Amino acid sequence: MFGSLDISTSALVAQRARLDTIAGNIANAYTTRRADGQAGPYQRRFVVVSPGDGKGGPGAHVERVMQDPSPGRMLFEPDHPDAIGSGRWKGYVEYPNVEPITEMTNAMMASRAYEANIAAMDVTKRMIASSLRLLA
Repeated sequence: MFGSLDISTSALVAQRARLDTIAGNIANAYTTRRADGQAGPYQRRFVVVSPGDGKGGPGAHVERVMQDPSPGRMLFEPDHPDAIGSGRWKGYVEYPNVEPITEMTNAMMASRAYEANIAAMDVTKRMIASSLRLLA
């Protein structure tokens, strides 16, 4: 029975990582500079969750956080300090490939999955308590 608690706990950790990543995406939805200060849009990130722990154990585990390679949104803003200076896209600014509506939908899905795992843990705890009452 404690295995079910471990499985639900691993899922809580995975969903928490998803929510943290989504929050970072939303926070950087209009960031036009990279972490090193150079011009370039923030790249949307997403969590890859895998089943098991690689050793055949049950549960859900964060395998890695990856960057979405899709291109950013181009908006014409010639006065922006990060506007492209020459070429086909002169005067355009490349914004991150983050869609706030998609991120909010993903956040709601992760939140519901988190709540479902909390409910599963509550059921497991009640089963353990019932078993202990029967044995006493």
